[in-house]
Order: sequence, then C-alpha cells, then structure tokens
Amino acid sequence: MTKANKTLNGHKLALINNRFEGIVRAMTNTLLRTARSTILNTGRDFSCCILTHDHKMLAMAESLPIHVMSGPDLMAQCMAEFFPTLTKGDAFLHNSPYHGNSHAADWTMLVPVVDDSGTHRFTVMAKAHLADCGNAVPTTYSAGAGDVFEEGALIFPCVKVQENYQNREDVLRMAKVRIRVPDVWYGDFLALLGAARIGERKLLELIDELDTDELNAYPEEWFNYSENLMVAAIRKLPHGKVTVSAWHDPIPEVLPDGMEIKAHVAVDSEQATISVDMTDNPDCQPCGLNLTEATSRTAAMIGIFTSLGSVVPPNAGSFRRLTVALRENCVVGKPVHPHSCSVATTNLAELVANSVARSIAELGDGFGMAATGKASPAATAVISGNDPRPNGGPFVNQLMLGFTGGAAGPNVDGWMTIIGIGAAGFLMRDSVEILEMKYPLYIKSQHVIPDSEGAGRYCGAPGCKVEFGPLAGDLTAVWLSEGTTYPPLGVQGGHDGSKAQQYICYADGSKSEPLGTYERVSIYPGDHIVSISTGGAGYGRPEQRNPARVQRDVAHGFVSEQRARDCYKVVLDKAGNIDQQATENFRAG
Repeated sequence: MTKANKTLNGHKLALINNRFEGIVRAMTNTLLRTARSTILNTGRDFSCCILTHDHKMLAMAESLPIHVMSGPDLMAQCMAEFFPTLTKGDAFLHNSPYHGNSHAADWTMLVPVVDDSGTHRFTVMAKAHLADCGNAVPTTYSAGAGDVFEEGALIFPCVKVQENYQNREDVLRMAKVRIRVPDVWYGDFLALLGAARIGERKLLELIDELDTDELNAYPEEWFNYSENLMVAAIRKLPHGKVTVSAWHDPIPEVLPDGMEIKAHVAVDSEQATISVDMTDNPDCQPCGLNLTEATSRTAAMIGIFTSLGSVVPPNAGSFRRLTVALRENCVVGKPVHPHSCSVATTNLAELVANSVARSIAELGDGFGMAATGKASPAATAVISGNDPRPNGGPFVNQLMLGFTGGAAGPNVDGWMTIIGIGAAGFLMRDSVEILEMKYPLYIKSQHVIPDSEGAGRYCGAPGCKVEFGPLAGDLTAVWLSEGTTYPPLGVQGGHDGSKAQQYICYADGSKSEPLGTYERVSIYPGDHIVSISTGGAGYGRPEQRNPARVQRDVAHGFVSEQRARDCYKVVLDKAGNIDQQATENFRAG
C-alpha cells in the first residue's frame, strides 16, 4: 500500500476520532467553567465543534443539535470568502442569521487552525447563547420584531476580533455600549474566545504528534464510515412518502391566525436516502419567528437522526444521504434581509423537527417518534431588572427552570428532561440555590403535573409547574410559550401532550387571566409567575401499555388511579396492585 492510498484500520480510526472528540470536550469544559452568565455556566446553552479546512463538519461531541448540525459549515465558508488569507492568531465573531448562523443571540467564535507552514488545516467553533444580545426588548427571543431593525440586535457577519492573538478593541467597544450587562457579556466573550483557543492549541499539538498521512486520511475515512452506518440505518426504515403538518400558536398582533408548517418526507430505503421538502410553507413573516437557513436544515436533520433507531455519528459523511429542500424568502427556509430571525432556534424549528420525526412514525409503527413538548414555557423566560441588594446592579438572564417535554418513541417513554428536541437533553436546569444567590429571585415551587402526559403504549413526559417571582425590586419577564393553543401531537394512536399555560398570582391573592404565547410582564415582590409546560406526546394506543408500567406511574404520582382506569384500562386494587383479571376483562370489553 502506498502512502497516497493509505487507509486507516478500525483501531486507528477509533483512536483518532476519540482524540478529536476529546478536543471538543476540552473546549466545552473551558466554556462551561469560565462563562459569567448562568445561562452558560449553569444552563449550558452553548456548543463547540471542529470542521475540516474545506468546511465539513468533523466533530461536535456533546453539543446542542440545533447549534451545529448545519450552520458551522456555512459560517466557515463565509470566513473563507470574506478573508481569503487566514493566518495564525486570527479569530472571527459571527452571529449573522443571513450568513449561516442560527440567530443573533448565538454568538459564535471561529478560529482557523493554521500550522507553522501557514496552511489552514481545521476550523474550530464555539457558539454560546448570550443572556443579552442588544435587542430592543430585554430578551433574546423577540417574536414581535417586525424586522431585524426592530429586533435591534448587534449583528456581526464574520468580523475579525483578534489578529495575531490581539483583540480588536474597536469591535469590543461597539459591543459594550449596546449590551445591557457589559461586564457579564465581556466575561462570556472571553470564555468563548478561550474555548476556541483551547481547541486551536490542542489541534496544533495533534498535528505535530500524528503521522501526517494518517491525519490527512482521517476525515474522509471517518466520513465514509459514518455514511455506511447511515446507509444501514435508513435501509431498516419503511419505504414511502408522507406529508405531515403542525400548527404554531396564534400570537396577537404578530401571528394572529397562527401558522401551519408542512414537511414532505420521502424515505427511499433501497437507495438509502431521505429527503425533506420544506418549500411548501409560507413566505417570511413580519415577526421574529422566521428560521434561518441553518436552523431550517438542522431542524429537518434533527427529526431524521431522532428517528433512525440506531446510533449514527452526525457529521458530513452521514449527512451525504440526506437532502433538505429549502427556498428563499420562506419562513422555514432561507430568510431575506431584513426579516427577523430572533426566534430561529426554538418555536418553528421545534415544529419542523417534530414533524419530520412524526412523518417517519406515520410510515410504520415501530419507527419515528411523537412530538416533544413545545418551547419555551415561562419557566425559561428572560428576566431583567435592577438588583437592589448590596453590590447589585442591572441584570439580564434567561432562566432554565422546570421544563420536561420528552416525547414517546416506539419502544420507550418520553425523556423527562429533554427540554426540546433541538436541545436533545444537553441543556441543564438551573440550580435553585445558585439562581437565588445571583439574582433577586425566589423559586416558590417546581413539580411535575399528574395526568399531563401524552398517553400511549409508550407515554410522553408529564408537564411541569413552576412558580417564581422577585425577592426584591421589580422584575421583567419575557417568554414565548408555544403549546398554549396547539398541543404536541401523538402518533400511531398515541394521545397529544397537555397544553401549556401561564398566569400571574398577585400579592393580594388574586390571579390574572391566562396569559398568551408571547408576553412581556413586570411583577413586584409578593407576585409570582406560574408556568405550566406542555407534556410530551404519546406513541401507540394507551390501552396497549404494559399494565406494570401503568402501575409504576401511579406509584410515582405521574398518573392517577382514575386515569389508569379510564385511559389505560388498567384496574388497581386498594393496595395499588394490578387486578389482572379485571384488567384483562376491561381491555377485552
């Protein structure tokens, strides 16, 4: 075998892959431990990855799928287009939704890895959802923005922020005068930069350490291996075409009639390809709900990977078997400036991903997945105000309190803490104690809601109720809670998940009317916001559920005895045990 035709054996392929994944994990650990805002250092709303020199996704480790499956490749292409000559020590800040990013609140650091000969070998990326991105409204999800100018966010279309490892202070000054909490922002900026530089340093060490031919051969070998796994997974899926739709909630003065989203999905199990056509959807809307090219494509791909039934590495190799058709000026497609994409990572993105997963479930029982609970309940509101406590000051932060949402699959119940299909369980819930130390906030209660699961042969996760309010001073909260009108949808006879709800309990004991999907409220000491998140949807008919699972759910307080009887047709005796004969008779009749 000549060096030009050298092929890595499985052992070496696994070892090199582990090294790349380890570098991404080191970047992740750096960002988690050095970020200033709790949405990053507690909630973990960030992602890191490595791309090849020609902009192909190589390694993403434990990243939020909505951040990385598509988008990093587009941003890296922009970097090479805008800066044809890349040198060691360069770093680029990129958050433009029109140039490959997810949305303006996801600030991305791109660093080209350039070796001692001046050759661009890889690109590392660190992306973080900031607590404040300069929006006109103190939130990073500005659904009411008629266009990007009303949104008001700072947007950097791949701007050089470091040259020869030195900051471009003019760019940083621009950011500091538009961010409500500049000190917190600057700490997060340094964490992003540090994570990217850690990735650069470790890749340069790897370049020096590994055999050049083996390292050069690795990306294509890894892509081919991943593609083969994808081929095998698709060939197990049922062959066919299906169209599935879902509805977004109405938002007064923003989306008064709601919106239907359609996904046309075709699985060719013989050719081992899956295509998703999203072109049959409305044009871009005069609000912040429009998806970006990155999040449109990513959401469709998330629905596919969630439905495969086997583990396939998400990278440029496995992506070869997938096609996502998008069109310009489409609410689920390629946005045209100046349409706002402020909410591009959650609401419509979740609908797309869930629709694709549901479509595969419609092709055959035993495949795909029901719909996850809808984003984003009031328990994930962006809060802001002034902390009147000693050494306090202005604050902005996104909460990550109780939020469940797991959807049922063909052979598993919903994942309790998935927190949305686009997050895939990688977001972390806030620590109540740390949150109450950092902000003038108190958390009154958090608990799951009995009988709120999407019932089925396998059940969605129950919804979650959270109560929180200001400890001192006033508090502004902005949320975009989907599912207040249209619930998550079940499949194969599974029931829908429960709906979302939110309202205010005032200090005098009175309650507000139920609040809408998109709200900005101010509350005061003694008041508290009540957030009820949707339950995940069910898979298969509830009366087919294993009675032992129903008994366990009743014992855990997730399901009442009455619901066990009425919905699942399972009869329990006074001791809580299954009455086998009565259950069999009940289900038979």
